[in-house]
Order: sequence, then C-alpha cells, then structure tokens
Amino acid sequence: MGEKIVIRGRNLTKIYTRGTEKVHAVNGVDIDIASGDFVALMGPSGSGKTTLLDLVGCLDNATSGTLEVFGKDVSHAKEKNLVSLRRGHIGFIFQEFLLIPTLTVLENLELPLYFARSPQNRNALVDLLRKVGLGHRINHLPKQLSGGERQRVAIARAMAVFPKFLIADEPTGNLDTKNSQEIFDTFRKLNKEEALTIVLATHNPRLGSQASRVIYLKDGKIVSREESGIS
Repeated sequence: MGEKIVIRGRNLTKIYTRGTEKVHAVNGVDIDIASGDFVALMGPSGSGKTTLLDLVGCLDNATSGTLEVFGKDVSHAKEKNLVSLRRGHIGFIFQEFLLIPTLTVLENLELPLYFARSPQNRNALVDLLRKVGLGHRINHLPKQLSGGERQRVAIARAMAVFPKFLIADEPTGNLDTKNSQEIFDTFRKLNKEEALTIVLATHNPRLGSQASRVIYLKDGKIVSREESGIS
C-alpha cells in the first residue's frame, strides 16, 4: 500500500498585483506531502516559502492550479469552507509566538478550543505540555518563560485541536541557536512519536537539513539545492 497523500498540489500559481507589476510568488509548483512527512521549505527571502505555506495550509487560494487536501479539491473553495477545513485539522505556528500575556500557559491552550467550540479536556492539554517539555510550566505567564519555552507553548497550542498536520512559518526566526535547536528537536519528536505531518519554512540550512525532506524554492519555483544558492 502506498503512502497516504495529505497534500497534493499541481501547477500551483499565486500572482500578486503591485500597481502594473504582476509578481509570481508561487510559479507552477507541483508538491506532494504524505502522512507522517517532515518537510522543510528552504530558499532565499522572497522565494515563495510563506506563500506556498499559505496555499497548502488553506489560508489563501491559488490564482491557478489545483490543490487537494485530505483528498478534497480546495482549489476554488470559499473562505467559510477553508475555515471549516483548517479548524480541527491544521495547526499553525508562526515566527511570533502570539500568546495572550495575561493568560497562563494552560489557558493559552484552552483559548483556541473555546473559539472552535471544541470540548476542553484539561488532562489532555497538560499531557500535550508534557510532550513539549513544559509540564512544569502550566500555571506560568508568558513573560515568565524563555523565548524557546514560549514557542513550545505555541506548538502545544497548535496541537490542542489534535490536527492532522502542522504548518510552521519560520518558527525559530526569533530564537537563538540553542533554543532554535530545542524547537527542532521538539518537531522531530512529535513527527517520530506522534507520526505528525509537519511542513515548515526556515532560512536556516543547519536546521532545515534535519527534516526528513527538504524542498528548495527560488523565484516561486521548486529548484535543486545548487540552484537555490543555499550552501
């Protein structure tokens, strides 16, 4: 039996208009992400990493091409349908931690469940925090945590709805070398032990090479590592 494909994109193209100029942020990309993959998108600034993440994460529609997520064609889906698909199926992690400063670590995890009107199980959320190494921090406020700890809270929060895969955009961009490695170790652990599908963008070759697969982008197209200019 072949691998189950979670994301399948064919000839994905995203064009932005800036005045009279048309910018091909993603330009004819074919991409398959299988269940259990850990994929890093790499490339120089402006290569299309974030735009491609937005497309496969159903945060935006492609200008042309086709995209299937969980076997469903979402190429021309309306926003309300994309919201339904994202909610409970896709977890998002960004460079900014986006934690509510007046809420404890545990309360920050409960918040997305409240908005999604999902059942809240405190024991399950505490277990998630233990999995990311923060079982001893559940009652702390974000200001009492290091940058790496805050990002691990963000990872646990993304997992609170038990998504089928995680999307992470430069999740270590605001962290030092030590904390960046700890975050990647957390991703690798979740990928290995929870069979969690992860797609992330990073500008850091040392970290990106630790993913099970690397996709290189340049000028909105998938290229070889040599063509990408990444050493």
